[in-house]
Amino acid sequence: MKKRTWLVLVFVLALFAVSCNRQSEAPPDDRVIRCAVIGGMTMTGLWQQITQMFEARTGYHIEVVVTGPRPILDAAMRAGKVDLLTMHSGDITTDLVADGYGIDMRPWTRNELCIVGPPDDPAHIRGMTNGAAALRKIAAAKARFVDFADIGSRELVHTLWEQSGVDPRGDWLLKDETVSRWNILQYARSNDAYVVVGYIPARMGKMPATGMEILVKNDPVMRRPFIVMETNPKKFPQANFTGAKALADFLLSPEVQNFLLRFGTQTNGIGPLFYPVTQ
Repeated sequence: MKKRTWLVLVFVLALFAVSCNRQSEAPPDDRVIRCAVIGGMTMTGLWQQITQMFEARTGYHIEVVVTGPRPILDAAMRAGKVDLLTMHSGDITTDLVADGYGIDMRPWTRNELCIVGPPDDPAHIRGMTNGAAALRKIAAAKARFVDFADIGSRELVHTLWEQSGVDPRGDWLLKDETVSRWNILQYARSNDAYVVVGYIPARMGKMPATGMEILVKNDPVMRRPFIVMETNPKKFPQANFTGAKALADFLLSPEVQNFLLRFGTQTNGIGPLFYPVTQ
């Protein structure tokens, strides 16, 4: 009997210890919103300025848990490390929703792609604002063009070729043989070729572009949407869904949408770095 009493006492003490340990764990801070943010937004300073506006109005604190290319953002949301994610739309974002990790996916801004080429511009496309027409001229001149393996660029180029009515074939169409996507402009330069890349990395030096020029931009078709989504609280109950939704709603507010048109214009030249979803 004494042995049974002793075992019960040990069991109760063990439960008490576990309970105390759980109570000592700090609960999630509901004023902190953990975010996964695509690299272009932090590289340009856009995200920092928008979140400063949001923090000043709401009292929330924004924590960037991870920033960079899409795969690492995807992994962070799947691991439950963030409350909100923003990146380019595509298969990765669709799968996050389909797999139950993200909810309420909405587009909130766009960035621009451009055509970069050699300064002598053999196809004479400089200053054009229609990407499909520019590719048509490149094909007609049989000027060299690099099929950049980047997902976003390849998707857009496929659309532009369809709109141009051209089926691109011939030795003027070059395969992307770069090891790093950041070397694509150097590769195009070495082949005296044109290529479609993101305007932000080309403009801001992320892709070294010595000896190359941005020749075609300001085509609305050449803009890619960014989405925002919140972490599914059914999958991760500890996620700050309320804060994440407040931030997502703020990104779509008239205040932020109008701010996008002003951001970066002092150093960007003609046109903003990011566009409202309505343009």
